[in-house]
Amino acid sequence: MTTPDSQPAPQPGQPRVHPERQRRVKTALNLFSVAAWVTGVMLLLLCARMIMEYGLNMDVSALNWVAVGHGWMYALFLLATLNLGMKARWSVQTWLVTALAGVVPFLSFFVEYWRRREVKAEFDLA
Repeated sequence: MTTPDSQPAPQPGQPRVHPERQRRVKTALNLFSVAAWVTGVMLLLLCARMIMEYGLNMDVSALNWVAVGHGWMYALFLLATLNLGMKARWSVQTWLVTALAGVVPFLSFFVEYWRRREVKAEFDLA
């Protein structure tokens, strides 16, 4: 039985999610994963740079590119998160929590793992 808001129940042997949607979500998930990892690594480099500059009073002017690099990667991470969130139809709360993962050291790695696991289960991705 279906309601106006729901999809008909899949028959045995039929995929739960349309293959084209699976493909789009899988592509968005892979992009999100790469962006999350690169953003996380850049954030760790930025933290190390700040510790060297402010904690150890070292001259780190050669590492000015790290802050800019993290900023650009975080912007790409936000776009990848929005892309995946729209294709997976996340709630605003889920999207915001995921987006904040790029500004807390180490959190992007954990959130990427959790979201990857959730999306793979929801969309029957291999």
